[in-house]
Amino acid sequence: MPVTRNIKYDSKKTKTMSSDNQSIPVLVAGALGRMGSEVIKAINSSNDFELVGAIDNLKEKEGQDIGTLIGLGQLDVFVSSDLEGSLCAASQNIPKDGTRKAAVLVDFTNPKVAYTHTRTAIAYGVHPVIGTTGFTSDQLDELSKFAEKACVGSAIIPNFSVGMVLLQQAAAAAARFYEHAELTEMHHNQKVDAPSGTCIKTAELIEEQRSKFNITKVNEEEFIKGSRGGLRSSGLRLHSIRLPGLVAHQQVMFGSKGETYELSHNTIDRAAYMPGVLLVVKKISSYNKLIYGLEKIL
Repeated sequence: MPVTRNIKYDSKKTKTMSSDNQSIPVLVAGALGRMGSEVIKAINSSNDFELVGAIDNLKEKEGQDIGTLIGLGQLDVFVSSDLEGSLCAASQNIPKDGTRKAAVLVDFTNPKVAYTHTRTAIAYGVHPVIGTTGFTSDQLDELSKFAEKACVGSAIIPNFSVGMVLLQQAAAAAARFYEHAELTEMHHNQKVDAPSGTCIKTAELIEEQRSKFNITKVNEEEFIKGSRGGLRSSGLRLHSIRLPGLVAHQQVMFGSKGETYELSHNTIDRAAYMPGVLLVVKKISSYNKLIYGLEKIL
């Protein structure tokens, strides 16, 4: 199946937009996954975007129409496992008359390939919007330098929920007043990385307010290794739970003499992430560097 079949600009599409509201070409990596398919549905329902690529590594689905596969009907966008070929085609098929903006790659794949996907998108001048978590601090630093050097707006967003951003801001504010805190995140049992990128991001925001937490005079002893959670250098402890039936949940608990202060956020449906995804896709071309965290775009 030629890669170019994955890129389609159809002048007969029912979507309409004025010259001041150009559609944004969007490729989705992890197109057949739960988040990827949700993104495609959101992209397809908006006049501001045009789906031009569906990347997934399920060989048995190669060349099939992504719309038919996820229940939207025929979209004339075909599944391809060739990320680099799809990025190349997207970057080369932007009309010179200004009727399309630069392409955006939305990636919900897995930590093993997310770094390569991000770097490859930047190299082709396609704006990466990455929802995959599991990046190391060194990888974030390298991608930040690469994006800035290439002047390609890029985003790595551990969590696209506006509610989660509000929780993180409240947790950061509370950290100025509490010296003891622990974080718990709960996800479905198919999530491969632990703790979640969202939980790590929350911890980082809390640590910006205070360098040391949970100082104790008691010498703790774990009879089962890891039962007290993962320990960060600041003293914060992060706990991860993986169970079927969960989607994404996070709790931050602060403690002081005579009281506890708890913050929690629960994602019930993945549709909750879509307003944040579409907002970042719409805005990312106005940046020329890497953005880490939804709060920096809101």
